Amino acid sequence: MFGIMKTSNSSTETQHSPPRNDVNPTPFKPSFRIYAIVFGLGIANLLAALENTVLTIAAPVIFTDLQLGDNFIWVTNAFFLSSTAMQPLFGQFCNVFGRRYVMLTAVGIFVLGSGICGGASTGAMLIGGRAVQGVGSGGIIMVSSIVISDLVPLRERGNFSAILMSIFGVGSALGPFVGGVIVSSTSWRWVFYINLPIGGVAFGLLFIFLRVKYNKEMTLWEKLKKIDLIGNGILIASTVSILYALSYAGTRYPWRSWHTLVPLLIGFLGLFIFAWVQNTSICPEPLMPMRFFRTPTSIILAINTFFYSALLYWSIFFLPVLFQSVKLYSPKRAGVALLPISLLGIPGSIVGAVALTRWGRYKPLHIFAFALQTLGLGLFTLLNEKTTVAEWAVFECILSFGGGMIFTSLLPAFQAFIHERDLAACTAAWYFIRLFGNIWGVAIPAAIFNQRIDSLLAKGAISDPQVSKIISAGGAYQAASASFVHQFPESLQSEIRTLYSQAIQRVFQVSIAFSGVAFLLSLLEKEIPLRKTLETDFGLEKEQTVREGESENAERTSG
Repeated sequence: MFGIMKTSNSSTETQHSPPRNDVNPTPFKPSFRIYAIVFGLGIANLLAALENTVLTIAAPVIFTDLQLGDNFIWVTNAFFLSSTAMQPLFGQFCNVFGRRYVMLTAVGIFVLGSGICGGASTGAMLIGGRAVQGVGSGGIIMVSSIVISDLVPLRERGNFSAILMSIFGVGSALGPFVGGVIVSSTSWRWVFYINLPIGGVAFGLLFIFLRVKYNKEMTLWEKLKKIDLIGNGILIASTVSILYALSYAGTRYPWRSWHTLVPLLIGFLGLFIFAWVQNTSICPEPLMPMRFFRTPTSIILAINTFFYSALLYWSIFFLPVLFQSVKLYSPKRAGVALLPISLLGIPGSIVGAVALTRWGRYKPLHIFAFALQTLGLGLFTLLNEKTTVAEWAVFECILSFGGGMIFTSLLPAFQAFIHERDLAACTAAWYFIRLFGNIWGVAIPAAIFNQRIDSLLAKGAISDPQVSKIISAGGAYQAASASFVHQFPESLQSEIRTLYSQAIQRVFQVSIAFSGVAFLLSLLEKEIPLRKTLETDFGLEKEQTVREGESENAERTSG
């Protein structure tokens, strides 16, 4: 059994942890308003989840219609970039403008972006709309967690996070299906237009029920001074530079090219400068205070958050390559084959949430969950053209169940080491790390995959020079489809399927190392008790306060 660490003045882990405030705690009883808020947040998260995956089937039709060429990658990258880079800024907005208005703004921005995408007449307009969508999506997901953290004690947060995780999982799973149905029966524009009425419902529910407290005494100038514009500028510029390098590395430009290395190095230099600036007087209200990472366990949790999110996208982006180029599934069937990844995360998240709430222990959960994740990734190295449906489905279930447990327990553990006053900034920092991991979860396996393909081709793995030319130098990922393989004689089909199988095996062999490091790091975590009470300035407004505010607004209007 893993013992809970005793608190003492000499403990490194507890020197920076918040004081216990659960002496004689009042039992937490969620009200109707809390459930109504969670329902509204759930609908908003459903929108964000759908847009993460809905393009996987609809993309070819959209890209062909708008003639995007090799800039198609920015339809996805613009979404990820804006979603990631704006996370910390949303956290500061929540502190100075209140959770309610920031959440409503995020939903509004997302709906606006959906309208721009639906009405796009050019590729540039679509990419711009996706960037706007990404800002709204990132805000919705992150602010939802902040709101839940304001309304629910730390010990209980896993339960409500599991509800949002379940909704997000269902939305992600339905995305490819919804996209396929829409492009098959009507215009691709409804892939985006469908968000407008659903977003309207979410906005209405949150407008009615999401009434939470915040500091209304500060002037607009005082609020603006609390926003770390310098830190935001450095962070956004660094993220853009890194993502630009990763977008074309191994495809348009070689990894060794200055086109790749220069923006990559500038981006990493910018991140180091950002970390330094955050610890100086230049930023009186730092975007991501370094005190969030002063304990060894906080650093471990941040690293494992990065690994978890990277490995999730590692699987999501390369299992379809196996299903289509090795198993020769159609795009729709490949989408269905990914359902275990999306759906089995739901029971995993529920188990993790219930265990965290009941025992208040995150270390055993992390050890067990990262062990499952490592096992699942290891089993993926066995996948080939002869793998049965039962085998790959079980392998996916193992990985996804562990991932669900990780998701609902990482954030509460990270929050345990900070004061409640830092809640918004801490949550934003965690989400930035998670989304930054998503970016690398595509770039790292892509580099491994392309390198392995080129290495095997150099050894004569494909007998046809024309086919070798098509899938070399980064072309293998775009060519990974059953229709591409079927156009060749059976003997050549066998060579292509074997080539893809060996390359994907190498991708997942390397993933074992990353997951194994995360597992070993989880063994070094120290536990502190999770708080059972709330101490926040952003809780629910009392009904009387809400009515008084509405009366004042009515008087101003009539006046």
